[in-house]
Amino acid sequence: MTASVQLPAVLDIQQAGPLREQLLGLRGQAVIVDGSAVERLGALCLQVLISAQQTWARDGLSLVIDRASEAFADQWNAFGAPAVASGQGEAA
Repeated sequence: MTASVQLPAVLDIQQAGPLREQLLGLRGQAVIVDGSAVERLGALCLQVLISAQQTWARDGLSLVIDRASEAFADQWNAFGAPAVASGQGEAA
């Protein structure tokens, strides 16, 4: 079974803790993260998402960021993180 997470429009410092807890609650199953609504991506939430991807990979599961908004993709790439697809598609 694949779980899904809908990211909020603003992923700032206040969202980092709740995002981490939400993702940890889904550990042990594949996860699709919907980034279509994201307008602003902060550094701490970026770190949470990258850490989650690495954790899931070590667990032999996938955590995929899908349908990244243009703003999400632009900000993700501006941080120098591994490329994320713009608009639709997947990034690992």
